[in-house]
Amino acid sequence: MVDFGAGEPDFSSPPVAVEAARQALADGFTRYTPGSGIPELRTEVAESYRRDYGAPWSDAQSVITVGGKAALFEIALAVFDDGQEVVLPSPAWVSLPEQIRFAGAVPVEVPTSGTDGFRIHAGPILDAVTDRTRAILLNAPCNPTGGVVSAADLRTIVEFAAARGLLVISDETYVRFLYGGLQPVSAAFLAAEFPDTVVVVGSFSKTYAMTGWRIGYMLGPEPVVRAVEIIQSHATSNPTSFAMVGALAALRHAEPSVPAMIAEYAARRDMLIPALNELPGVVCRPPDGAFYAFPHVAACYGPGRGENSVDFAELLLEKARVAVVPGAAFGSDDHIRISFACSRETLAEGLKRLAAVLAD
Repeated sequence: MVDFGAGEPDFSSPPVAVEAARQALADGFTRYTPGSGIPELRTEVAESYRRDYGAPWSDAQSVITVGGKAALFEIALAVFDDGQEVVLPSPAWVSLPEQIRFAGAVPVEVPTSGTDGFRIHAGPILDAVTDRTRAILLNAPCNPTGGVVSAADLRTIVEFAAARGLLVISDETYVRFLYGGLQPVSAAFLAAEFPDTVVVVGSFSKTYAMTGWRIGYMLGPEPVVRAVEIIQSHATSNPTSFAMVGALAALRHAEPSVPAMIAEYAARRDMLIPALNELPGVVCRPPDGAFYAFPHVAACYGPGRGENSVDFAELLLEKARVAVVPGAAFGSDDHIRISFACSRETLAEGLKRLAAVLAD
């Protein structure tokens, strides 16, 4: 089986993080910690955003969470009420609309287009805002599309939201994963100017290849932070003690490994996209960020190949022994998601199998 479905790095966690966590275990650091995370990690996260983005957040405005997903979920519970609306670009990561619905609000999904790489543009986002809107939720670079948002569009969105008392919640799990010379665009750049508007969510899972450690964080206005702290105290008590020690070590010492990892992803992207476009019926623009290709495959559907992305994914699984994620899961039934968080050898084998099936 060739797995193109996994949304996690295939790199090992930084040795410095593993050793720090191992030492913490050996030292007996296995008890409860403060519910919002160990103070050293909260301080280091806030300081990294001051250093990298000029953000004004203090350690008291950061919360360490059980992965970035928990941060988004707790923000949804803290902020959204029944009947409110949350505007977000689509295709979207599968959990985002569901978290909004769980909190009682309504996701208002704004389509993005594959013709420009699923970029997020301010105009359609702002056009979707109504008097019931509570927040705008962005994920850029985006899972599954790799779509990004420009600094100008992000500023327009934040300025608009600030004028209307809305929040802009920016999921920046993949903010470092950019290609073609693009530079990170973070809502944190605007936090000093709009301190009551910007909420940022991040994660150690992708940048430091620490998915199983389950350490994420959020930073934002004090009222949102306080509400998240209360919810987390009842939901998980605190993130895992020794995992936070490992995350702290990664943040302080593992940075030199990150550019090399992203350069390898870029090489895989450059290998994958031309090969996908050689397959009959497949059209795929190079993603600007993240580590997913989101090819348009609707021309592949038909007799013996199914009528939608789920059927097509099942065909590839059964006939090619290649696992992909149907685009329907993300809100676009004309696409499939292919992760290139796997070795070049795996990519080559999977592409060979896809070519054989699609040529039949």
